[in-house]
Amino acid sequence: MEKSDIGGVLFALAGAVLFSLKPVLIKLIYNIQSVETIHLLLLRMLMSLPFYIGILLYVKRKQGLYALSKATIAAIISLGFLGFYVASFMDFAGLKFLSASLERVIIFLNPTIVLLLSAVLFKKKIKAKQWLAIALTYIGIVIAFASNDMFNASANLLKGATFVFVSAFCYAVYLIGSEIYLRKIGTLEFTSYTMIVAFVCIAIHYLFTSPLYGILNYDVKVYGYTFIMAILSTLFPSFLFAEGIKRIGAPNGSIVGGIGPVSTILFAVLLLNESISLLQLIGTLLVIGGVLVISYESKKKKSILKN
Repeated sequence: MEKSDIGGVLFALAGAVLFSLKPVLIKLIYNIQSVETIHLLLLRMLMSLPFYIGILLYVKRKQGLYALSKATIAAIISLGFLGFYVASFMDFAGLKFLSASLERVIIFLNPTIVLLLSAVLFKKKIKAKQWLAIALTYIGIVIAFASNDMFNASANLLKGATFVFVSAFCYAVYLIGSEIYLRKIGTLEFTSYTMIVAFVCIAIHYLFTSPLYGILNYDVKVYGYTFIMAILSTLFPSFLFAEGIKRIGAPNGSIVGGIGPVSTILFAVLLLNESISLLQLIGTLLVIGGVLVISYESKKKKSILKN
């Protein structure tokens, strides 16, 4: 396997694992105090925004910013809106009506959506190894999150499932669209632009729905955990996963991201003192197997090309 492929898998893997820390941090925050969804989204973005702006200034000083056409600006705004505003908000909204287990299963329809959209829009053939990787990760996810109350959601099950599916679909569109611009503009610059767009959307939403100083009335620990979330599960993974997509493509990157829900279990065990069952352990191993299939496929393809 070439270094770029190994690096791509590792970048996507690290990004997915750090992203998966987010629900555990949110649960820690909710255990301290009830926080409105839009408030938490805005706090997270306010704390990470200076870093994204700083990175853009660094890129500008180091090599100059990419000259953006009107079409590229429109694409950045659309992708930031869909991938980091709509997807995040719909996921949070869906969690009001669904159990966390069912929400995770629906969210990780994402790799299939990415592959199917890639096949339809860009005529990319879905390889047998990719189907195998999807099968392993989905079986692992279902096993890992299977529980007696998994489907005991509220009467608004369909409503919640629709919200979460829209979240998964929007993020899949973002992954596919971002692959093109990550290679054209660069990981640091493109990701910073889309996250700034998301901040603007969240800020507008907040101003229309909440008191101006509504985010200033929380416990100091809420701000502490939110800052950790802004850095560890927003800033770092947004660049890591984007770099992975740039190197191995959106379809493979989304499959590698299947490790996310399983790593959420592990973080919950470590940080929330939750126990892990045998089924969860089996599911973890299956998802890791799916990630390894992607790695092996890249290695095999490169070996054939060299020979």
